[in-house]
Amino acid sequence: MHTNNLTALDALGQSPWYDNIDRRLILNGDLKKLFSMGIKGVTSNPSIFEKAVDGSSVYDVSIQEITNKGKSAENIYDMISVEDVQSAADLLYDTYKETKGRDGYVSLEVLPEYAHDATKTIENARRIQKEVARPNLMIKVPGTKEGLEAIRVLTREGINVNATLLFSLRHYEESALAYIGGLQDRLGDGNPLNNVCSVASVFISRVDTSVDGLLEDLNTDKLKGKIAVANAKMIYQRFKDLFYGDAIDGLTSKGAQIQRVLWGSTSTKNPAYSDVKYVGELIGKDTINTLPHDTLEAFIDHGTPRLTIEDNLDKEKEHLDQLAVLGINLDKICDEIQQQGVEAFCSSYTQLIDAIVQKAGLETP
Repeated sequence: MHTNNLTALDALGQSPWYDNIDRRLILNGDLKKLFSMGIKGVTSNPSIFEKAVDGSSVYDVSIQEITNKGKSAENIYDMISVEDVQSAADLLYDTYKETKGRDGYVSLEVLPEYAHDATKTIENARRIQKEVARPNLMIKVPGTKEGLEAIRVLTREGINVNATLLFSLRHYEESALAYIGGLQDRLGDGNPLNNVCSVASVFISRVDTSVDGLLEDLNTDKLKGKIAVANAKMIYQRFKDLFYGDAIDGLTSKGAQIQRVLWGSTSTKNPAYSDVKYVGELIGKDTINTLPHDTLEAFIDHGTPRLTIEDNLDKEKEHLDQLAVLGINLDKICDEIQQQGVEAFCSSYTQLIDAIVQKAGLETP
């Protein structure tokens, strides 16, 4: 493998993953090429699948074949998403084996409509696990109050969980403790710990988008573009407390993996900011950055791989304190954008099903 900015990230302890899945990339070999360049995992969500299905004709034949078997639009989505995830997981299997289960995963999300229903989330995750039937599958579970219960139960059962839609320090901490609790339960059941893995997906750019808007209303610019990174750096400090300390020692000594922090939503929404801002400023040991395609290309082209996650921590804490002085409640904002994220994925899933209905010539439900 040639040295590039992706392999340099990996050498620093951060795994670069790819935030996209599309059958065209699988069929034309582009996904395999990205893996050969240093990408070590894949994440997906309903928005990504909606764009892939509605934005191309590559799924049309499969959709029609499955429709001819009398399947519903929901069944069709299940089947084509499972096929894509299986294909990507097979391409990443060597990475999974070489890293001893640390990397090489493909993430597939539970249905977003179940984000506030622990029982249905657990049932949906079990079904996905059975249908995909790959050891390097990771199932995305939203870190809502109900999702936390599901994370603990699924971890206990040995299902790999990507705890997603985390924004605040509290969201992160609760999901991490749910994973640790699941490992403790699993150990109590007498089951092995070395065959289960989890990541905690903390979304970045949406925090700045929301906070910057409030700062605009207050006619102050001094904290614009600073809060998302500051928040993430505090989360990393809490990660170290939890996973480099006593709480996890008794589990890692029995083969458990730490739950790494994954930085998600790392494309830059504000054109005034660097297009690699949310990669370059958050490089740290035992982290993952899942890169959308444009961000991936930008970082390969002009990113600077160096450890930055603990730069200027006092200044970052000061930024958060100054935000509070302005009367802006970051926890409240993070709760709101988590719910907005759930709603956005529900909307994308609805649009995805509508696109399948149109392509299949089915009657609108």
